[in-house]
Amino acid sequence: MKNFKKASMFVFIMIMIFSLMGCEDIIDTNLDSNTGDILEIHFIDVGQADSIFIKKGQEAMLIDAGNNKDGKTVVEYIKNQNVSKLNYVIGTHPHADHIGGLDDVIDNLDIDKLIMPNAISNTKTFEDVLDSIDKKGLKITKPKVGDRYTLNGAEFIVLAPNGESYESLNDYSVVVKLIDGETSFLFTGDAEALSEKEMLKSNRNLLKSDVLKVGHHGSVTSTSQEFLDAVDPYIAVISSETGNSYGHPHKEIIERLTEKNIDICRTDLQGTIIIKSNGKSLEFNHKEIVLNNNSPVNKPDVVISNVDKIEEIVTIKNNSKDEINLEGWKLLSVTGNQEYIFPKYVLKGGEVVTVTSGNKEGDLDWGSTNIWNNTKSDPAVLYDEAGKEIFRFND
Repeated sequence: MKNFKKASMFVFIMIMIFSLMGCEDIIDTNLDSNTGDILEIHFIDVGQADSIFIKKGQEAMLIDAGNNKDGKTVVEYIKNQNVSKLNYVIGTHPHADHIGGLDDVIDNLDIDKLIMPNAISNTKTFEDVLDSIDKKGLKITKPKVGDRYTLNGAEFIVLAPNGESYESLNDYSVVVKLIDGETSFLFTGDAEALSEKEMLKSNRNLLKSDVLKVGHHGSVTSTSQEFLDAVDPYIAVISSETGNSYGHPHKEIIERLTEKNIDICRTDLQGTIIIKSNGKSLEFNHKEIVLNNNSPVNKPDVVISNVDKIEEIVTIKNNSKDEINLEGWKLLSVTGNQEYIFPKYVLKGGEVVTVTSGNKEGDLDWGSTNIWNNTKSDPAVLYDEAGKEIFRFND
């Protein structure tokens, strides 16, 4: 686990293990708030798309609304948070996987301010959004770098786009940094290397953030090394879909994040991700932060007790007295982004099971291919059948 490099931030990330039962079944925060309402960031699971709902007290905003098919899901999710009005809606750029559901949002919710870049797309999706804007009588606010907006005591700043014309629609992405007390979040849309370079030139000193929404679903076209070094987050969130045709998130990006000991959260593996802030600390809904060893603070029953990357042997132990059925569980090589899905296998209390690869002998066979990276850090992560992270083994 990386050491926090700015003690003045006082950012201690408390992460709770629990399964998401549905959009409306979110646990109450345990954070104490001395400065007012708790800030909630919901990275909604909309598959190979983006949609981020942000709420603080009675004020709320939305960044993107997923694909066309996701519109009703996003609207229902927001209403389940007892929200019928959005103070701000940001459509980062006119690609269908970001604004596809925006017409449904506009049609079904009250909106104070709509922010979209000066970019157009000759698609039915974009036309539908413009039609809904026109019918609702809304005006589009063009983003201007340096513009600041408040959200019930929190503040977000526009950092991109810095230019007027781009070859790629992705580089028109509206990038904003949200600040809540001593905690901060950077939302990047699909901004690619060119936009990142412009942000480094214009506002490098503003990029440092505790949480990074990884650009372009974890594509190699985004999250350049220099940009990542400047942001230097503790947590990176990737919104993508299992088995997507683009191969997102790309192996190179996972390696880049892992090498900096950044905790990676993925909607394709964990579903909707919720991070809460009281202005001084963060709470995350899927896992405990690993402190100075490989064991979470509240010790789970099933742990990865050892990863022998040379021999390609992973040892998993059941510390409880009860039998646990591992069917449907997943073992992930973070750097290689490779998954092993457990067959029906009952691990008895107090016993261990080995998962082997590269033609090594063991209890369960991952295949003949070598999985584990022997030259770079390659954490192993164990998920249960519901996608909840159970244990992370940091090498």
